[in-house]
Amino acid sequence: MPAQPILSVDEFPITDGSTACIPLIAQIMADTTGLDLETARSAVTTNTTAQAWRNLGLYGNNYGDSVKLIIAYEAPESVKEELKADGDPLEQKAIGRDALVFIVNEDNPVQSLTLQQLKDIYAGTITNWKDVGGKDQEIIAFQRRADSGSQTLFQKLLIQGGPLMEAPTELAPTAMGELVDSIAEYNNSANAIGFSVYYYIDQMYSKPGLRLLAVDGVTPSNETIADQSYPLCNEFYAAILQDSAADSPERRIYEWLSTDAGRSCIEHSGYVAVQ
Repeated sequence: MPAQPILSVDEFPITDGSTACIPLIAQIMADTTGLDLETARSAVTTNTTAQAWRNLGLYGNNYGDSVKLIIAYEAPESVKEELKADGDPLEQKAIGRDALVFIVNEDNPVQSLTLQQLKDIYAGTITNWKDVGGKDQEIIAFQRRADSGSQTLFQKLLIQGGPLMEAPTELAPTAMGELVDSIAEYNNSANAIGFSVYYYIDQMYSKPGLRLLAVDGVTPSNETIADQSYPLCNEFYAAILQDSAADSPERRIYEWLSTDAGRSCIEHSGYVAVQ
């Protein structure tokens, strides 16, 4: 049964967010306004995770056509510090759960790595696939830029303040899709590894020739993310300004996301809703 619209199309607030949240933002727009989904998709544009948080938290009150709502993955620590220095102006809540996943070439015989093996690979202490059950090939470990949402999750969930080797620029693509392409195309060989968030790989940018690794023997899926048996799960968020009026479009959507209709919207988009 279609969701009952709560806003007109013109009332829908300017919304920013993470790349992996674009389909959800479009679905929210469609469900809350009655706009058809294809038109909603064409209307959605987002910035990086870090910039989305800045656009709302630091600039959201600056002018009338500023960002009023974000749907985004966790902010990098540097941005959290910026927001804290600005008086923590945001109200936020977890609305869904995703996971950090690791991607390899389908020709790589390694099916699963432990958390410790992944840490050692990215610390530079494991440098050859033969040391983790693979072929005698150098491990080429891709990362993302420091302000990306997936790099933030990688630092939080896996590295946890531990050692991390510096990635050369060519191994730290700017866009998430570029990272996926790079792993698939690196020397046409099976020795590259990288990471993304599950939803992006599963729903938005799958690439022939790649597959996901199990971690500690658990393969990432909607089911293992929902029950958190997959070990690298993390929530994503909706956020508005704390002083958003009770009848403002952004607060109405923010509250709607916690209703049955809101949770259904999240799940219908292919994400795991936080109950």
